Amino acid sequence: MSATHEAGLGLGLLSIGRTWGYRSEPPPSEADARRLLEVAFESGIQCFDTAPAYGTSEERFGVFLATLGALREGLLVATKLGEHWDAQTQASFTDHSHDALRRSLDQSLRRLGRIDLLQVHKATAANVGAPGVVRTLEYARSLGIRWLGASISDVAAAEAACAVGLYSHLQFPYNTLNRTLEPVFALASRHGLQVLINRPFAMGQVLHDTDRPRETVLREALDHVLRQPFRGWVLTGTKSTDHLRQTLAAFRSRGG
Repeated sequence: MSATHEAGLGLGLLSIGRTWGYRSEPPPSEADARRLLEVAFESGIQCFDTAPAYGTSEERFGVFLATLGALREGLLVATKLGEHWDAQTQASFTDHSHDALRRSLDQSLRRLGRIDLLQVHKATAANVGAPGVVRTLEYARSLGIRWLGASISDVAAAEAACAVGLYSHLQFPYNTLNRTLEPVFALASRHGLQVLINRPFAMGQVLHDTDRPRETVLREALDHVLRQPFRGWVLTGTKSTDHLRQTLAAFRSRGG
């Protein structure tokens, strides 16, 4: 089976909860965020990735999930812990202590109802195997969370995560403008880990900084990612239903 057919298109939910993107766009209204989630679900998106550090993203997504009933069973709901959100200052901060991680996890469970994939946010070579992190992940296992992952930004962190032996997934950015983590594909494959690729369009930069047709740019950006050998998901982080539909069309046109 080719890499293309082992990868699905998922939706990253950062942009529905806080200002984000190449142009630093604010999050959508409650109604628009709800419509995006509805369109994604109705279009067959199965993987949704959120985090406490994404502002109101978990809350908004949790409210949507509660409306699905048994239909929710077909989804992969992924969130994170380790990076937190200060609503007063509208800024994120990191704390990987066991107490902070456990409080974060408990809150995420209250918001989402069930977590399928829990990832260490801002994972580094120093913290992926730290006692407080491991203790929290063991607690997550006791709650029935099936998969554990690390959201990394350098190869050393990916190598350390693989060495720990707890993780089933790695998440990292990869696109035509940032190929730094390309070695992680082979590393994940050797260790049997699945991959979540974020920022496939460089937070929108590859779409905005060109006069070429959007359909062409989308397809080429996806081709660049899907040429790599991996199993998992490519996460588009859009807040636009039109952009989501265009991305789905480009993804499916190449057999994805």
